[in-house]
Amino acid sequence: MTAKTSLKTLLAALAIFASHAAFADRTILNVSYDPTRELYQDYNKEFIKYWKDKTGEDVNVQQSHGGAGKQTRAVIDGLEADVVTLALSYDIDQISEKARLLPKDWQNRLPNHSLPYTSTIVFLVRKGNPKGIKNWDDLAKDGVSVITPNPKTSGGARYNYLAAWAFGEKNYGSKDAAKDFVKKLYKNVPVLDSGARGSTTTFIQRGIGDVLITWENEGFLALKEYGAGEYEIVVPPVSIKAETPVTVIDKIVDKNGTRDLAEAYLQYLYSPIGQKLVAKHFYRPYQPEHADPEDLKRFPQLELFTVDAQFGGWAKAQKEHFDDNGTFDQIYQP
Repeated sequence: MTAKTSLKTLLAALAIFASHAAFADRTILNVSYDPTRELYQDYNKEFIKYWKDKTGEDVNVQQSHGGAGKQTRAVIDGLEADVVTLALSYDIDQISEKARLLPKDWQNRLPNHSLPYTSTIVFLVRKGNPKGIKNWDDLAKDGVSVITPNPKTSGGARYNYLAAWAFGEKNYGSKDAAKDFVKKLYKNVPVLDSGARGSTTTFIQRGIGDVLITWENEGFLALKEYGAGEYEIVVPPVSIKAETPVTVIDKIVDKNGTRDLAEAYLQYLYSPIGQKLVAKHFYRPYQPEHADPEDLKRFPQLELFTVDAQFGGWAKAQKEHFDDNGTFDQIYQP
């Protein structure tokens, strides 16, 4: 495709978007984390069609993506999200606690603790896996360059860090040993991007690093977009269960008059169509019986632990590891 053709295509797409937005009766904003762009681009089209068929109303759904920590800060500081679809529950708890935009028990409002899908953390390596990466301990070896985002700003990065920490504590026998292991791993990290998509760009487009620690869905998307012949997914024997919640932001939807639309938007994620779409986009659906069996076959079986079980919950993990002067600040030297 030439630059001229690309520009025409872009302008046509913008014209279609502007036309649809102009005729939409209402608009809602979904503030999400980095790698969910493609999922919600597809999902929004299905939901808009569903809502039109059900009510006759034309609606528009806008998307905002970035590192989960940055997105959370933006909502607290005034970004008017009708719904948030974030990487971890702690960030939504912060919106509740600091901005008081939704009740503390928000996670009880939708099935499965407001988790319509989950994911996990895997490794993406270059063709042939030249450094022989198989497990977490391989990431701390001399001469291995590791790409992972900044846990101060990225939810995915916090999962990456905690998965490595749990491996270290289990295999080396103590928290001190885990701290030494994670410190050695981060010595192998040449750059910390603010979000998971930025790290994918660093690894693939900039060609930096031997291994990318990433969301399982982001790894599969990289194989789809850039070719399975160029990269390989390595699944460690044990990893962390990434629980990615969704919720309505009550004070915003009540202010905007969009509560019914926003609630329906999130409930549709649990529908057979919604569950099929999340599996198509490489997320593990809450109700796999609605997904295409071929999509489900892609998910490898591995031992998964949760933040609640391993670290006593996100609030405790955040305070110990990621708050100012926490363990990450103690071990990481830029």
